[in-house]
Amino acid sequence: QVQLVESGGGLVQAGGSLRLSCVVSGRTFGNNAMSWFRQAPGKEREFVAAINWSGGWTSSADSVKGRFTISRDNAKNTLYLQMNSLKPEDTAVYYCGASRSSSWIGPGRARLISEYDYWGQGTQVTVSS
Repeated sequence: QVQLVESGGGLVQAGGSLRLSCVVSGRTFGNNAMSWFRQAPGKEREFVAAINWSGGWTSSADSVKGRFTISRDNAKNTLYLQMNSLKPEDTAVYYCGASRSSSWIGPGRARLISEYDYWGQGTQVTVSS
């Protein structure tokens, strides 16, 4: 059984930084897509960033480009999201996800929530103005 456990959320002032972590356990991943999505109150879950597990290809949403960086440490089975220059509109619950396919699904599909079967419990990020 796959388990994803996020940590690192919290309360930060606008302009500050946080680093989210997601520890993956339960199976060995091939070239799965790994992602961060977020969900603000009253809104749908939206794509933030994705990476392929073995190759290091990355993509991020326009709203976070230049501020957020996704990375992974395969030896530690951990996915990261470094968030800099945070804004109040970044306030949300952040979820890490793993795709159901162990083959690389490509950059287009990696941004789709429907490609992810495995999710963590989420970590709250609150940015005050």
